[in-house]
Amino acid sequence: MTRARGFTLIELLVALAVFAALAAAAYGGLAALARTRAALAAQQDRFAAVLRSVSLLERELQQAVDRPVLGNGRGEVLPALAGGTDRIEFTRLGFANPRAEPRSNLQRVVYTFDGTALRHGRFGVLDRAPDSAPAVATLLDRVGGFQVRYLGCDAVWRDAWPPAQPPRCAQRGGTPLAAVDALPLAVEFHLTLADLGELRRIVELPSPWPARAPPP
Repeated sequence: MTRARGFTLIELLVALAVFAALAAAAYGGLAALARTRAALAAQQDRFAAVLRSVSLLERELQQAVDRPVLGNGRGEVLPALAGGTDRIEFTRLGFANPRAEPRSNLQRVVYTFDGTALRHGRFGVLDRAPDSAPAVATLLDRVGGFQVRYLGCDAVWRDAWPPAQPPRCAQRGGTPLAAVDALPLAVEFHLTLADLGELRRIVELPSPWPARAPPP
């Protein structure tokens, strides 16, 4: 009669040790794969956020119009586009109105840099009341720098707009434009991102609207 033979204690211990080693190796591989996937997803989200932010700024600059607005103070007139090295505010077209509300299709927007993030604000009205303020949201974080320059029609780059004296070439229908009406020919913005390096864009702005439609 053949007797059934089981595993010895040593064989069981060896089998358990091999299984534990294989399980540890598999877990380490799965953990590394999960970390890699999470890092790639975070990087993809970051790229998407940068792309959305840059595209929004470019699109709104391309919709800029030479429409000054009334500020919060009595009789204060703000230029159609006003900006410095780390801030830009302007009036733009394309304010969507799906409900056909009785309002303008123009909107006043502002971009500011607070030292760590690029922020985007939208005003609910064009000509402001004393208590009017923009609805501001963080557009992009982990920003190391945001610099803006303005190209006049005289081909001179400036660190602020409007200039004290608008270029003589800034005209509408042959009539010189006032400083509050004049738009730069182009705007250059330079983003320094802590994780992605530097990004620069030059956006051409629309030409001034004609004073009246040309004769047929």
